[in-house]
Amino acid sequence: MKKIMITCDEATSICDKNQYGEASIFEKFKLNIHLLLCKHCRAYSMQNNYITKLLGKYFDDSCKNDHLINKEKSEIEENLKIKIKEISKK
Repeated sequence: MKKIMITCDEATSICDKNQYGEASIFEKFKLNIHLLLCKHCRAYSMQNNYITKLLGKYFDDSCKNDHLINKEKSEIEENLKIKIKEISKK
């Protein structure tokens, strides 16, 4: 049982690894168990996934600019504010 239970620090580390496809199946299993039990890590995971999706829209492989224009920055900021409020209510 000790091998399955992980700390919040380990969970966030695995969550970050999972985001980039670097987490093993066993790490994903342990993370999912932890997320079922910990609302703080669950919120972190949701925020992490949302930010990845949001920024992925602007930073894909075909992106030729190194910088975002102000309109894109404002759009990201507004979307993040809205999503953070939604997640905080859960």
